[in-house]
Amino acid sequence: MTNPLQLKYFVRRAASACLLVTLACGGKQSSQNPSPQTTAPLPTAGIAGQRVALTPLTLVGAEDTLHLDALIADRRATLDRSDSVIGALLTARAPEVTWVGPAELRRIARRAPGIAADPDQMGTSFLRATSILDIPDPLRYQLRTLMGLVGGRYVLVPAGLVFRPVRPLPGHGAEPPPASSSAHPPVLAELEVVMVDSRMGKVGWRTTARGEGPDAWAALARAVKNLTPGLP
Repeated sequence: MTNPLQLKYFVRRAASACLLVTLACGGKQSSQNPSPQTTAPLPTAGIAGQRVALTPLTLVGAEDTLHLDALIADRRATLDRSDSVIGALLTARAPEVTWVGPAELRRIARRAPGIAADPDQMGTSFLRATSILDIPDPLRYQLRTLMGLVGGRYVLVPAGLVFRPVRPLPGHGAEPPPASSSAHPPVLAELEVVMVDSRMGKVGWRTTARGEGPDAWAALARAVKNLTPGLP
């Protein structure tokens, strides 16, 4: 039996976060660039004990100033390693959820040719657009069909990953990094994450997980850890 309140739980968290931001800003637009919003914790209370699909990442990018050309050029290897980092950390830090990762989703889809879509070709990256609340077809149908085979309801979608140089916060100056670190500037990873209710065809929760590190992979690991705070 499913819990009809779970989707409302996700939406309520997102709405509360928006309300807090509005109140903090006094309801006015700032003339300066606002500070990035804090990563919202993954709402595991609403999905504990359930099978939740974790779709493969399909979009990765990096700003030119980081000189991550090799990482971006080998797209397949980068996507696979990103999936591995995300899946391993979520499994270790949120064991109350039964995560069904990209490799298993691919196996499930291959066992149902003509029925289930290839998880790498479902176009989930467009869900990074914050204006999307209702999932359009064919993605809605694809996710619902896949979850019928997985045996669950919710899908966690890493919708996009971007690596950026670490920049000072507004009001903290714009001092350049020390010369000794110029060859390897610190990296900021921004991972767009969306929770989808495949039965309702709606986005129930979303956040941008951010993390900094001395390299791209350390930054991504920190971003995923920020989804599950309270652990080292």
